[in-house]
Amino acid sequence: MSYSVKVVKGQFKLQGEFHTAEPNQPIRDEHGKLCGITNPRRVVHHHSYGGEAPFFQGLGDGRLWATRCDNKDCEVAYKALFIPFRIHCPDCLEKNTPLDITDLANRTAHVYSFMICERSGAFNSLEKPIRFINVEFDGVSTILMSYLLGKTNPEIGMKVRPVFRTKQPTFTITDLAFVPADTKEKDLPAGFTFSK
Repeated sequence: MSYSVKVVKGQFKLQGEFHTAEPNQPIRDEHGKLCGITNPRRVVHHHSYGGEAPFFQGLGDGRLWATRCDNKDCEVAYKALFIPFRIHCPDCLEKNTPLDITDLANRTAHVYSFMICERSGAFNSLEKPIRFINVEFDGVSTILMSYLLGKTNPEIGMKVRPVFRTKQPTFTITDLAFVPADTKEKDLPAGFTFSK
């Protein structure tokens, strides 16, 4: 499958094959009775980040971006920091201001809650068991869900630091992970670094 996507004058321009079908195959039970068919397809999903592009670019650059409501007339969220990145304030609907909170995250990130998953869904690329963590940052109104790298099990209140897949980033949320705060750079998984 060959394809490319470019942006020209603010519009996506697509070329090539983005969908291919393959022959169906019957699904039969142990007695040969037809129970269904496979329906194999290869699809290239084209996802536009729009206003969230700075967040995902930041991950690949080793930086963590949040947004802040700067609308003085916002009665609920004026000066509130949001991560995950929110393009607009959920209360006044004004456009938020992007802010680099990498240094804040390095100093104050800690585990708010967690769960450890032994199984995962289709297309999972994370090593199992997955140690999902909800991360809280001082002065931030929201909590970020991520995952803890390594073999250490998370604990509520555990101090953590963000790490970034800066070598061959995927520009997805899995480019951001956390490690216990006392982790040394030499102990990070291949491709991950501390903030730049």
